[in-house]
Amino acid sequence: MTTAQVRRKGFDPGLILKAMLVFVVIAPVAHFMHAGALTIFLCSALAIIPLAGLMGEATEQLASRLGAGIGGLLNATFGNAAELIIALVALQRGYHEVVKASLTGSIIGNTLLVLGLSMIAGGAKRERQKFDKAAAAASSTLLLLAAIALVVPAAFHYLADGSVASGALSAAREVEIEHHLSLQISAVLFVSYILSLIFTLRTHRHLYTGAEDHDAAHSQAHGDPVRATITLLVATALIAWMSEILVGAVEEASHILGLTEVFVGVIVVAVVGNAAEHSTAVLVAMKNKMDLSLNIAIGSSIQIALFVAPVLVFASYFMPSGPMDLRFSPLEVLAVLAATVVTNLVSADGESNWLEGAMLVAVYLVLGIAFFFLP
Repeated sequence: MTTAQVRRKGFDPGLILKAMLVFVVIAPVAHFMHAGALTIFLCSALAIIPLAGLMGEATEQLASRLGAGIGGLLNATFGNAAELIIALVALQRGYHEVVKASLTGSIIGNTLLVLGLSMIAGGAKRERQKFDKAAAAASSTLLLLAAIALVVPAAFHYLADGSVASGALSAAREVEIEHHLSLQISAVLFVSYILSLIFTLRTHRHLYTGAEDHDAAHSQAHGDPVRATITLLVATALIAWMSEILVGAVEEASHILGLTEVFVGVIVVAVVGNAAEHSTAVLVAMKNKMDLSLNIAIGSSIQIALFVAPVLVFASYFMPSGPMDLRFSPLEVLAVLAATVVTNLVSADGESNWLEGAMLVAVYLVLGIAFFFLP
């Protein structure tokens, strides 16, 4: 293909993702040859990214038949499947701090990095992009309420520390109470997720139908739904395999790189696990489908807070490492609250531009720097 032909066709980021599929072969080879923790970690992380991208493409094909609301939910669900698999493998190995950090990283990554990059990409050649203000407000408010629920265990811990110091409460009893508290909060969050699905898919479905869906309904470029479904299943199975390899090398690789488990979870694991949202949300924003892009980014964060986090807490009771709580560090609490508040402010007017996207990415970088220097 000539340079002129490349220019006429435009740059396709999907080609890079397809080229990265070679790491799906390289990662297992590196693992079985004991190539070193850092090499194995990098190869498996690079293998997960294109697989998550394939999941994103397949869900976008299915979403074209179902509208922005259901399409965004599908993309968020299968996009988060990669992270849920990674987290379950890490949970089984007892890496509770990495798992909790990856939850934090997903929420701030989707609301700040993914949404920010989408606004930059979509607004690069447009003065502004519009989306349904009511739907954005409902999603942003739901995310804020979920974030508050995740903050409560941390607040309880620091309040209970005073009782432990005074002798009114034993340290063992405090841990037991925190586990019960996290379990009950998880149950509330899970029920809230079911209610949000009813709101999104039934009672207020009209809010989540973007204007572009009418064009999509008449488009013939939907793709083969059977092929898309097979792609989803195969990609999910391969991601499960790559995730096991990744988690097996994460502890030693983090020590080699001089990174803390929290930074690896918040930034590295979260970015790898959210590769599907990163690619799909940006690509649909470039096509001026901001309703779908917003539903993917914010919807994914809502799903992490209301569904993935509770499922991991429930699953931890069946793991040999014991139950996991929802007590996050002060910086993680600050990051989640800051991300949700900023998202509420940016989405309140029903339109976006590239500068707002740049500011979201800037906030993400500031938080990332703070996590890097966190002892």
